[in-house]
Amino acid sequence: MKRVLPLMGMLFAGYLTAGTGAANAAEYPLPPDNSRLIGENTTYVVPNDGKPLEAAAAKYQIGLIGMLEANPGTDPYLPKPGTVLTIPSQMLLPDTKREGIVVNLAELRLYYYPKGEDKVIVLPIGIGQLGRNTPEMVTSVSQKIPNPTWTPTANIRKAYLKDGIKLPGMVPAGPDNPMGLFAMRLSAGTGQYLIHGTNANFGIGMRVSSGCIRLRPDDIEALFNMVPKGTRVQIINQPIKVAVEPDGKRYIEVHQPLSHTDKDDPQTKPIVLTAAEKKFIKNKETNEDVVKQAIERRSGMPVIVSHGTDADSAQEAPASQVPQSQSAAITQAKSYQTADNQ
Repeated sequence: MKRVLPLMGMLFAGYLTAGTGAANAAEYPLPPDNSRLIGENTTYVVPNDGKPLEAAAAKYQIGLIGMLEANPGTDPYLPKPGTVLTIPSQMLLPDTKREGIVVNLAELRLYYYPKGEDKVIVLPIGIGQLGRNTPEMVTSVSQKIPNPTWTPTANIRKAYLKDGIKLPGMVPAGPDNPMGLFAMRLSAGTGQYLIHGTNANFGIGMRVSSGCIRLRPDDIEALFNMVPKGTRVQIINQPIKVAVEPDGKRYIEVHQPLSHTDKDDPQTKPIVLTAAEKKFIKNKETNEDVVKQAIERRSGMPVIVSHGTDADSAQEAPASQVPQSQSAAITQAKSYQTADNQ
């Protein structure tokens, strides 16, 4: 069941808008062309401060579902004090052209490759909710809009009315605007898709929007100031990423696939393998048992699957511990959703 947050925000919104966004963009040195592994995972001990999981996610620039994938069973609203959480800051770059902005829908991340610089900026995002999907496409930034206004479409107004909320015809720029303070319009279609901020951070790293790509306030400001008009934007959907690194180690990174219906459980929904992924798995150097467990676990983190890797030690947690607790937590978190400009 989806519930739309009122315009001024509701549960957590006031606290989260008050400044849990990261101060600096998550920047990684760009690996050579024959390597795709970046970053390192870290750990975080939950303090006894009564804050939701989003506070830790924002501090380390991770999306909410990314935190839940890495830490199954964690309560997204009140994580247990003293719990040691894994911060999934290690990842494989998407298997596509390293140019401009690359959005991988399945992992709910945005990658920005600044032209002429040996670095990549990685940021968590919110994307289109079920039925209002963010489409795969190659497009570009056609317009940069500081202090955007929000004009709700007829569909958005109807959606709010179902919850008893009558939206104004136009919401002026400012801190209460659901689009935040910065927006970049994409050239695809009629320009209906944007990369923009938000006035309620809870939902970054989730399927929450009406099709646009949403970032935390500090992240959209940083990206807005870095990205020139005309920048190439590619939106892909890769729930599985594989790589063979220069040292010979073989990695697989598995994320929950996007749901197509309300009945889909992203933790157990089958993932369709590409020809390249099948070839990687069938290679004599790949331990298929470890691959199978990684696909069941769906930790959202790179796992070594080279032969000689023990299936039990390769995972952060046994797959049998994941489906019920993790799916339940994600379902609970998804019940709080917001709408954007579409």
